[in-house]
Amino acid sequence: MRSLITTIILLIFSQLAFSQDKNSEISIEFNNISRTAALQKIETISKYKIYYQDAWFENNVLISGNYVNKTISEIVSKILDDTDLNFFIDKNKIVLTKNSIIYDSFPDYETNNQSTANKPVKSANPVFFGQFDSVKKSGSKDNNNIVLVGKESNVANTGIYTLSGYLKDIKTGAPLADINVKVRNTAISTVTNAEGYYFLKVPTEVNIIDIESIIYQNITRKVMVYSDGKLDLFLTEKLNQLDEVVVNSKASQNIRTAITGVTTIEAEGIKNIPVILGERDILKVALTIPGVKTAGEGSAGFNVRGGKEDQNLILLDNGTIYNPSHFFGFFSAINPYTVNKVDIYKGGIPPEFGGRLSSVFDITSKNGNVDKFTGEGGIGPVTSNLTFSTPVVKGKSSLLVGGRATYSDWILKTLDDEKLKKSQASFYDLFARYTHKINAKNSIEGTAYYSKDAYSITSDSLYKYSNRMVSLKWKHSFNEKHNGELNVTNSEYKFNIDYDSNNSNAFDFGYKITETQAALKFNYNFNDKHKFVYGISSKLYNVNPGDLKPKDPNSLLMETHIQKEKGLESALFLSDNFKITDKLLLDYGARFSAYSALGPSTQKIYEDGLPKNPSTVVEEKTYGNNEAIKTYTGFEPRIGVRYLFDETFSIKAGYDKTFQYIHLLSNNTTQSPTDTWKLSDLNVKPQSGQQFSLGLFKKTDYKNLELSVEGYYKKSNNILDYKVGANLLLNENLETELLQGEGKSYGVEFLIKKMEGRLNGWIGYTYSRAFIKLDSQFSEEKVNNGDYFPTNFDKPHDFSTVLNYKFTHRYSFSANFIYQTGRPITYPIGQYNYGGAEYTLYSDRNKFRIPDYYRLDIGINIEGNHKIKKLAHSFWNISVYNVLGRNNPYSVFFVTKQGKVQAYQTSIFSVPVPTITYNFKF
Repeated sequence: MRSLITTIILLIFSQLAFSQDKNSEISIEFNNISRTAALQKIETISKYKIYYQDAWFENNVLISGNYVNKTISEIVSKILDDTDLNFFIDKNKIVLTKNSIIYDSFPDYETNNQSTANKPVKSANPVFFGQFDSVKKSGSKDNNNIVLVGKESNVANTGIYTLSGYLKDIKTGAPLADINVKVRNTAISTVTNAEGYYFLKVPTEVNIIDIESIIYQNITRKVMVYSDGKLDLFLTEKLNQLDEVVVNSKASQNIRTAITGVTTIEAEGIKNIPVILGERDILKVALTIPGVKTAGEGSAGFNVRGGKEDQNLILLDNGTIYNPSHFFGFFSAINPYTVNKVDIYKGGIPPEFGGRLSSVFDITSKNGNVDKFTGEGGIGPVTSNLTFSTPVVKGKSSLLVGGRATYSDWILKTLDDEKLKKSQASFYDLFARYTHKINAKNSIEGTAYYSKDAYSITSDSLYKYSNRMVSLKWKHSFNEKHNGELNVTNSEYKFNIDYDSNNSNAFDFGYKITETQAALKFNYNFNDKHKFVYGISSKLYNVNPGDLKPKDPNSLLMETHIQKEKGLESALFLSDNFKITDKLLLDYGARFSAYSALGPSTQKIYEDGLPKNPSTVVEEKTYGNNEAIKTYTGFEPRIGVRYLFDETFSIKAGYDKTFQYIHLLSNNTTQSPTDTWKLSDLNVKPQSGQQFSLGLFKKTDYKNLELSVEGYYKKSNNILDYKVGANLLLNENLETELLQGEGKSYGVEFLIKKMEGRLNGWIGYTYSRAFIKLDSQFSEEKVNNGDYFPTNFDKPHDFSTVLNYKFTHRYSFSANFIYQTGRPITYPIGQYNYGGAEYTLYSDRNKFRIPDYYRLDIGINIEGNHKIKKLAHSFWNISVYNVLGRNNPYSVFFVTKQGKVQAYQTSIFSVPVPTITYNFKF
């Protein structure tokens, strides 16, 4: 009995001593040191031993403070402010815990019909006094696979908190955009943005979070949210990726977002589409999407919703690519093995993009693997490709390098035809990307790209053209709601014609355009109703319109240098994604752009009321270096609205206005490598356009079948065209050859996609028209009597289907079929005599059409076995391009022979073209 009483007395006194010691006061000062250093300093001046994990303090935040006669509890509380860490003091031990509180008694949890004031929120995993030994070894407890987020408090708070974070690829660390994140059995959901970021408003309880993706394996997490907190997750790519659907129109996001006319193509999924010569091509796949066309087979450039080729902004990691094609458009100049995805904006272009009227092709590259060496490649009948990735600093930085080249020159030299032996056709492209995560708040990305083509159709002429692009991005996270990025890019496009005849007319001709841009962009998730994007950008253009240099000193040709052009284009932009209600979403914003044509330059001023020609020049005005010649400004509102009938059905409408200050000069039917770019100046006005769109989007429960119909109407001003017989190269009076008119286009786009099952793919159909009007008070500047007439790329009917049938996980059959109305053409309709000479009389411009175009391609895809431990995973594609042997016309031209006009048709690949390609991945 005496022993029991003694024990009780000792326990009481020890507890009183502990309580007094716990509340004893000390003085300490911290001056701009880390939290871990502050804790270590407490250990050195006190008897306390502090237990924690270094990984809990990864962000390296520096703190300062001066504490005089403060309790140890108060000081540690201040040190752990703005973290998700709690602590418990036991005698001479201070135990830090992540998220949870260690209790020395059962907490007074709230019950029904009781006040919740000053009562703790019920913990998902309460840790009691006496368990801290295990806590200090393993960190916070994680029973039943519950993830703890935020910082548990002793004071009740049953409100709503923000759960945010990033989703990334587990192998490469690349951010994953367009991934669905939702809270099970609730209406709470979101989609990750381009940086892989998401945020949700969730209640203070155990929430079941579902992560759903077509490309990555779905995962589920039980999450206990104590306060605002962060949860980053890593996803694993599905093994059967090769057989999944190729085009992802952002799935349910296409129904939920307010932006119209957006399509995403995942590069990893285009392996099983039959293409020409077996070359995987992400931009060729884009041509099967409703609303995206080209003037003809093998043509460079795109026509999007009735727009010209120069009205498309092609971006590779934010840097402009002026000619994204190899060999006249037969191949894309973008290496498919280095591309992650491309977002195509046909309407509702976000305000952060500008400078083009019709579309934006936003191409995002893959990030390298930060953990191990990996590679991928392909061997085809004309080209070979190799891409590899290696960590630089393991877990933090990586380098991705890719190269592709053709051996067509070697093939040509093996042929018997002497003309073909002397011809040349070669190209290559190189790519490198470096990514580095500096810390939790900062990262950098750098991309370098170069491509070059060389070809000669005749033995005396060699044509060369190249693209070069360098981009650097710095990303910074201010906090969980606010992040920004600084982008600096430089792009160059140039071509050269080397004419080396045996006479004195040999010459060398060169053209070059460069663009340097700096842009600041910020994302601010203000709350669950407002998400802001804002920023500023500026780009400097430098254009060398052409230099002609004779090779022979005795040449009759004169050395010619056309004066260079320079222009500065800047913009401010702001947008807000405003969730008015769960059903009504508004995405609105604006871009204000300003462009100045800069000197040095000499500009001609023409007499008012007369057509522009050398005889109407009244003055030549000279401008000094960087002096403003002419300044144009434009206000570009953008708005999109979505009404959600339910989770599977929505209606969306949009409006956007855009300005374009740079123009492509081409008198060819299709875009050519020798086309040049012209900046707006005193005599050439910028283009402007407006687009209205309306669409219905439906997703069914059956195999995730998606249906959509979208209509649009576009109106454009100052569209560039040319007088008959215009000379566009080495012309010092170029503005006298140019015409600027009005354009209009409209159409309806239908799309059906089946995203799961043995049979998957999509069917698209577009009915569209595109017209231009060139009217003037002067007859020489008027075309077709000043009436609207069809453009060169007006094709009313466009039908395409891409299907893939999976026999097994390794074997599948693919087919795609394309039908298009023939493009417009001008025909000779008669002859007439004038001044004793006979001339051909032509119809109105583009009054007739060439024959319709259709093509069927088929392919068999064989994927290697799925054994994990193997040197490389392989994939074979055996395909036949134009299996029906359709003699589709590429162009129709006319030749006068013996007084008669005869029509001739040229075709490309008018016979079936079989190919076999081997792809490997390690």
